[in-house]
Amino acid sequence: MMGHVGFSYIGLAFLVMLFIPNLIWTKKMPQGYTAENENKVLACFERAGEALTCCCAVAFADFNWHGWSAWSLWLMGAVILMVLYELWWIRYFRGEKRMADFYSSFLGIPVAGASLPVLAFFCLGIYGKVIWMLIAVLILGIGHIGIHLQHKKEIASD
Repeated sequence: MMGHVGFSYIGLAFLVMLFIPNLIWTKKMPQGYTAENENKVLACFERAGEALTCCCAVAFADFNWHGWSAWSLWLMGAVILMVLYELWWIRYFRGEKRMADFYSSFLGIPVAGASLPVLAFFCLGIYGKVIWMLIAVLILGIGHIGIHLQHKKEIASD
């Protein structure tokens, strides 16, 4: 459960799938988006979780493919969740890019833009049996999903 230090091409692929739409988003943010009212504690959790998750994703060879087994189902689940994340972004970019769109659900998954990648990296952590990834993703999830739920609540009350 501790993990084997080494480069993970699967982790890198997941990070590319995570970063590309986020880079595009910086040019296509919803009108009125601001991070100034975000809960500072949640923001600290989010930043720490982002850094830890990114480091874990590429620093443990355990996430690389190691043949079919029952554990492969966790990797398949992680890949499916990342594909759903990409589909959520496609829907966002093709839509009106409103705040409500950015905090929307997708296939019944609430605040999918935050939940899907957190769930995907959690499944990746289970697949690789790396406790450090699971801890990193829990920290990330508290902050990232928490902030998205806060924003969703704010736009619902407007």
